[in-house]
Amino acid sequence: MTVVAAAQLAPVIGDADGNRRTAAAAVTDAAAAGAELVVLPELCDSGYVFASEQEARGLATAADDSPTLRQWRELAAAHGIVIVGGFCELGADGRLWNSAALVDATGTRAIYRKAHLWDREGLVFAPGAAAPPVVGLPFGRVALVICYDLEFPEWTRLPALAGADLIAAPVNWPAAPCPPGERPAEVVKAQADASVNGVFVVVADRCGTERGVDWISGSVIIGPDGYPLAGPVLADTPAVLVADCDLSRARDKRLNERNDLLADRRPELYSPVTSGNDGGWEPARH
Repeated sequence: MTVVAAAQLAPVIGDADGNRRTAAAAVTDAAAAGAELVVLPELCDSGYVFASEQEARGLATAADDSPTLRQWRELAAAHGIVIVGGFCELGADGRLWNSAALVDATGTRAIYRKAHLWDREGLVFAPGAAAPPVVGLPFGRVALVICYDLEFPEWTRLPALAGADLIAAPVNWPAAPCPPGERPAEVVKAQADASVNGVFVVVADRCGTERGVDWISGSVIIGPDGYPLAGPVLADTPAVLVADCDLSRARDKRLNERNDLLADRRPELYSPVTSGNDGGWEPARH
């Protein structure tokens, strides 16, 4: 059994030092609860609602010289844990990236750059072009995606096919109207990602109004059957969710004696999805 945590934080735009202190406190709390993997929100060192690309550039750091990643490495070593979180990255080519890192006591094990940019993010960041990395750890195989990436079934399928047991997703989910009694669609989509791929999904959302933007604050830990093990929080408050996750459950894709989530796929029929055209489809005539 692996203890997994999702930390819901309230980053303050532009306060990188304060944001790192907030993240460190949450990581320490999660470690005290026995967590071996802690997931932090998207862009948790910089804040999210940038006034301009120039503001983001002033907060971005290179991955190989990032005080945020250095802090996570120190925390990982001190507590014997693995940390996944989002940070504002300055690339060697001068471009800005909305990135996530997986860090353990040995250093940065993987960097992922968000492929699917939401709304005004495209005015600030370059889109990533590499598939979600899958990192082998002592307790299992962990993949990284960021926020809007969760809404593309093809994208979350890739790490499942690569053998991921768990998808870690730092997010900043802006609040949107939701019918009474319903869960936000973003939470439902994350549950669907877990269910259709037979993997754990750990979402760390943020809270705290930032420049007039409110958030779903939907941090949640989801099992491979699609049902939450902890959360969703759905409250504008910091929180540290913790759940026991038997990652071996994600390695058996059998639904019953005759059906298997991955073995039953028929990729030869899916070319319109992967090629981006309609494959000559025509509506049925009655």
